[in-house]
Amino acid sequence: MFIILVYDVNEKRVAKALKTCRRYLNWVQNSVFEGDITKARLAALKKDLKDVLYLKEDFVLIYQLRTTKYFKRETLGKEKKEITQFL
Repeated sequence: MFIILVYDVNEKRVAKALKTCRRYLNWVQNSVFEGDITKARLAALKKDLKDVLYLKEDFVLIYQLRTTKYFKRETLGKEKKEITQFL
């Protein structure tokens, strides 16, 4: 499945959240990630984030798309990092 993950995290935990998300997904912008992921890896990502975040203050939003068939990605300007996915 393809997911888009966005977070709003207290600055004390931003570096840990960033590092955790980059292990699983492509970093698109400061607090935005995307990529193909299996259900098992998504569960592992959620577990790892719960270990890093303080859920009474921090917020994570995950959009799940079953297919990218009807999904169009358009960018304006320079992207933060080139997307590198190897299948």
